[in-house]
Amino acid sequence: MENKPIVKKTKNGNVAGEGRLIVFEGIDGAGKTTQINMICARLKEDGRRVTATAEPTEGPVGGLIREALEGVTARTECEMATLFTADRVAHNVNPAHGIRKLVNDGYIVISDRYYYSTLAYQGSATDFDWVRALNCDCPDIRTPDLCVFLDLTPQASMERIGKNRVNTEIYENEKKLAEVRENFMRTFAALPDRVVVINADRPIEAVAEDVYRAVYAIL
Repeated sequence: MENKPIVKKTKNGNVAGEGRLIVFEGIDGAGKTTQINMICARLKEDGRRVTATAEPTEGPVGGLIREALEGVTARTECEMATLFTADRVAHNVNPAHGIRKLVNDGYIVISDRYYYSTLAYQGSATDFDWVRALNCDCPDIRTPDLCVFLDLTPQASMERIGKNRVNTEIYENEKKLAEVRENFMRTFAALPDRVVVINADRPIEAVAEDVYRAVYAIL
C-alpha cells in the first residue's frame, strides 16, 4: 500500500515531529501481544522508529490498577475509571518516555490498550458520558491516530485463556467478556476515532497481514 508523500524525513524514515499513536484493543485472549510484536518487528525492518507500550503502565498508579484487577484490592468502578485515567495522563506526559515525547520525536508508538478499554469496561458499569469526558476531553490524553480492534468471540477467548493462563482476572469469564465485546462496539460507534475491526479468530499470519495494511494506511 502506498504511503502519503513525505516532505522531511528523519534518518530512520519517519517525518520529523510527526510520529503516530496506534492502539490495539480486544477482549482478553484476542492476541494483542502477538500482533503488536509482529507489527513492531515489521515496522523496524522497514526502517521505521517504533516502540511498544501498554496500559496499565509500570508506574505507581498502574500498580494500584493491577492489584485491583488481580482481586487483591477491592475498587468501585468509579475508582477504576479514575485510576485508569490518571495512569493514562502519566503515560502521555512522562518527560522521559511518555507518548507525547515519543510521538513528537517521530516514533510510532504502539499501545496495548488505551481509553477504549476504560470506556468499554468502566463506562458500561458507571456513567459512559462521564468516563468519556474524563478521557476524551482531557488535553493531556492524545487521541490515537488508529485503533486496531482484534475481534474474538467470548467462547474463543475463554478457550485461549484456559490454555495460556494459570490465574484469571476479575473480568475473565464468558458472560462478562460478551458484555465487554458489545460495549467496545458501542464505544467505537460513539466516538469519531479511526477504528479498524479485524477478525482475530484466524491464523496468526492472516491477522498480521490485515494489521499491516491497516497500520500502513495511516503512515
